[in-house]
Amino acid sequence: MKTDAQVQKDVIAELNWEPSVDPTDIGVEVKDGVVTLAGHVSSYSEKWNAERSALRVSGVKALAVEMDVALPGLSKRTDADIARSVENVLQWIAFLPQDAIKVMVEDSWITLTGNVAWEYQRQSAIEAVRNLMGVRGVSDNITIKAEVSSTLVKEDIEAALKRRALDDAQGIFVEVNGTDVTLTGTVHSWTERDLATHSAWCTPGVSDVKDRMTLA
Repeated sequence: MKTDAQVQKDVIAELNWEPSVDPTDIGVEVKDGVVTLAGHVSSYSEKWNAERSALRVSGVKALAVEMDVALPGLSKRTDADIARSVENVLQWIAFLPQDAIKVMVEDSWITLTGNVAWEYQRQSAIEAVRNLMGVRGVSDNITIKAEVSSTLVKEDIEAALKRRALDDAQGIFVEVNGTDVTLTGTVHSWTERDLATHSAWCTPGVSDVKDRMTLA
């Protein structure tokens, strides 16, 4: 098992390795496997990529984010300008129903609301606006509403886990209640954890996935 010092060293190295992140103003602290990222970044997409970079490192049990987005002068835009950009970007997503998602922008922070049928539609909307210039943050209030067409949701998820050859597939337990899925059990990396939750989200009829897995 890694010491906190080793985890800190690896997180710093990962931040330096990630080309979309400038680690100059990012501080890394680790205590009992819990990593805290603090400091400033120049865009929301950089903040998001820094968070994902830290979670890729083995030995990270949890992540606390205390970074803020300090937009450089040339990146600052009015809320109305950002809102128009968001509307335009969403219209270019071919598989997103027209007018399914509503947009609100306040102090450069985007809030998306509305209903879609699939998780990939929700994720695509979030990813499309994450990298827009002038954005300080994104709140996801999009809900998934779809009729469950199969009684085999649990079997579908378990089969997906096995297809992806997860080392921990046998240690992950799936509970289905209506359209809600709860994942429990133990995994050994954030990558396997993400694969498990992604497998659940990709199952038709699933509207919510609760990740209650523990990281060994």
